[in-house]
Amino acid sequence: MHGLERAGDAAEVIVVGGGMVGAALAALLGEAGVAVMLLDARPGTLDREAVGSGRPARRVSAITPVSQRLLEGLGAWRWMANRRVTPYRYMQVWDAEGSGAVSFSADQAGVPALGHIVENDVVLAGLEARLCELPCVRVRLGARVAEMRETPTGREVVLDDGERLAAPLVVAADGARSPLRDLAGIAVANRETGHVAVVTTVSTERPHGGVARQAFLSSGPLAFLPLTVEGDDRLCSIVWSTTPDEAERLVALSPKALGEALTSAFAAELGAVSVADEALAVPLTQRHAERYVAPGFALVGDAAHTIHPLAGQGVNLGLMDAAVLAEEVLAARQRGMPPGEASALARYARRRRGDNAAMLALMDGFRLLFGARHPALTVARNLGLSGVDRLVSVKRLLMRQAIGERGRLPRSCR
Repeated sequence: MHGLERAGDAAEVIVVGGGMVGAALAALLGEAGVAVMLLDARPGTLDREAVGSGRPARRVSAITPVSQRLLEGLGAWRWMANRRVTPYRYMQVWDAEGSGAVSFSADQAGVPALGHIVENDVVLAGLEARLCELPCVRVRLGARVAEMRETPTGREVVLDDGERLAAPLVVAADGARSPLRDLAGIAVANRETGHVAVVTTVSTERPHGGVARQAFLSSGPLAFLPLTVEGDDRLCSIVWSTTPDEAERLVALSPKALGEALTSAFAAELGAVSVADEALAVPLTQRHAERYVAPGFALVGDAAHTIHPLAGQGVNLGLMDAAVLAEEVLAARQRGMPPGEASALARYARRRRGDNAAMLALMDGFRLLFGARHPALTVARNLGLSGVDRLVSVKRLLMRQAIGERGRLPRSCR
């Protein structure tokens, strides 16, 4: 037995990958009484007593109000809020190569907060706490899938120890390099962004004021995402997307030198910057699966798509995948159909692939526009940012995109 593992009946759905999206999908289905087997290669669960205490983790997500409602509905948000979440009510974006700028506020968007910056471990620990309460969900840790095949009634997976597990539906939530996606023979379109993200946590001279800030530099966007830890509002999570050579140089700097580089690149917007943790370099590749489903099989989250972090939408897109797939599976179940019913999977793919493709294209456009150094494009984007800041209707549309209010929401998020 490992942590959450429990005995039980045969699974109706096997979810492979126990990260934020896989755990959310398991919880959504488990709450509705679906028998779920959640498989993950990790040797053990998170230490929930330690998560959200001490120094903040380097990997964070910007959780939109729509994703927050989903997590509230699952009962995970209360646990997370009791640990550590940081709301941001304002967003400022500017072109460091010119004068263009745009700002958003929660009041303009008609929401209490534009979003929350939350450590990934806090989100996952909150979901794991909820999974412990769901008798329909079994979690198998230290489980690696070696093979998968289609069966007359769904899919069978073979673990690396030879154990065989079968269900009408297998869902791959196993990340950007998804082994299950490869086993299903689903091709993926890769687009190299030419960027590597440098991530770390910093302390700033001035308080962040609940503002998420992003500057577009000539080498790529630099984001200061607000964190508040035990009342200290001078902490920020840094995501600096830059060239591979520059990223290599930055992570090799001493903490003092990296702090000075961040202060200069951000034009001392928050005063002097001190680095509070080791810097990591994370290669950025934009991926999109050519299809999301196959007989008895579906992709969600990073297994289906990965996006440049400049919009902070990655995990939110994945959580919407989970919500829509759960909605379609439950609708099929109400009609007496198995979870892997073909028309239900087709509806899921139709509802999610278009929205995700549009977001990927939008972010790729932003990346190319702000990465261009041609003087005419610099003028155009500055005029564009300034124009957006003056046009209420356009700002409202962009704010709806930023907070996740796009298209028809799953019932679980309304």
